[in-house]
Amino acid sequence: MSVRVRYAPSPTGNFHIGGVRTALYNYLYAKSVGGTFVLRIEDTDAERSKREYEDLQINGLKWLGIEHDEGPDKPGNYGPYRQSERLEIYKKVTNDLIDQKKAYYCFCTDEEITRKKEIAAAQKVDPHYDGTCRHISKEDALKRIAKGESAAVRFLVPPKSYTFVDKVKGEVTFPENMVGDFVLLRSSGLPVYNYACVVDDWMMKISHVIRGEDHVGNTLRQLMIYEALGVTPPIFAHVSLIIGSDRQKLSKRHGATSLASYQEQSYLPEAVLNYMCLLGWSHPEEKTIFDLNEAVRVFSLDRFVKSPAMFDNEKFKWTNGQHLRNFSEERLVRELSNVLPKNHKFFEYDYANKTLVVRIFKEKVELIGEMIPMLDRIFDPAVDQTPEMDEINSWESTPKIKDYMRKELSLMIAKGKEFVTIDEVSKWMDDLKQNLKIKGKPLFMGIRGVLTGSAHGADVKELVSLTPINVLRERVG
Repeated sequence: MSVRVRYAPSPTGNFHIGGVRTALYNYLYAKSVGGTFVLRIEDTDAERSKREYEDLQINGLKWLGIEHDEGPDKPGNYGPYRQSERLEIYKKVTNDLIDQKKAYYCFCTDEEITRKKEIAAAQKVDPHYDGTCRHISKEDALKRIAKGESAAVRFLVPPKSYTFVDKVKGEVTFPENMVGDFVLLRSSGLPVYNYACVVDDWMMKISHVIRGEDHVGNTLRQLMIYEALGVTPPIFAHVSLIIGSDRQKLSKRHGATSLASYQEQSYLPEAVLNYMCLLGWSHPEEKTIFDLNEAVRVFSLDRFVKSPAMFDNEKFKWTNGQHLRNFSEERLVRELSNVLPKNHKFFEYDYANKTLVVRIFKEKVELIGEMIPMLDRIFDPAVDQTPEMDEINSWESTPKIKDYMRKELSLMIAKGKEFVTIDEVSKWMDDLKQNLKIKGKPLFMGIRGVLTGSAHGADVKELVSLTPINVLRERVG
């Protein structure tokens, strides 16, 4: 069997990380078996669907490195790939179902449907549609429509149970009478989700449907439609829900949930893919850090876990840090450059200093954006007002270090130098030790406090070599 899977978002909002996981799992399965990954846009909600949200999905997938084989921007043999461009297809299939007496026109108004639900609620029975319009023939229905009446199309639900075998949940059975006759086409002519989904999956030859556990309830209606069409359903895999620390389904109340929000926080695509992959799936070698190529190599549907996956922001951040530290200095310079303001002084550094920045800071951060305040501190002449700095300034040796540094820095400024070298910082420390007899903590902490303005930080020689001489001179006072 040729494997064809799809990611089918509705462009009605931001690219949610749950969608990222769904897209990733489908992509991984397709690539692991040499299959095809399809992007389909389910945009039949005319009021809420916007092209800008579709662009967020497409651009987000590109940023992640999840390349689809077919989609709105990559035409294949089974398009169109936007549901709004497939309305005539749904109408034709609907007419066939009506002719086969598997569906019928329904003239019940919204008010009548609401009243039926209220009566059912009062009687404490399931609010299934009562079949009021089942008896109306196609001919009579078309006459009423010709006279201006509006009609939806309902599916005639068979009186039977349905069973399917899910790749994650195992055998799932829906007993008889769980649903009443449901709408396929609204009176506007637009298809409902479950109907368009089935028609598209059938016509696009989708072999496997990998989606969230919250879609299990939709599967009953979809199985009914597949049966009515005389089509074998795809293989289903309903992956576990993503939950927050309160064990409720992940939502905005748990914090950031969109891909864009994590991009803004400078999360890396490699980390997003790595962490999202492990929310509902386990690596066969129990690895926690791996890249997309490795995930493709080891991915299989039997590694999905049934229990809900808890989203842990700290673990996500830690995962990002692991990938960050594995990057080349060239990649880190590029990533840091992408998150800095265009007029930042970092861009005045030569390449050697740019690589030194990322080398000394990468061990101290989990996100590339966390380097920004550290970098800003280099160019800020201010001295920290902390108990540690108060202690350093109280030492008898510190004024001597300041006097020495004023002279040295003034000489360098007079010569037109912009930066000192690490060797020059080493020479200063040797001079202070040999000639002024300052050694140990007063020397190392003293020169750090005087030249960097802080009691703590990266290697003092490297930090000083990155700091413009005029900033050093201003700090010394």
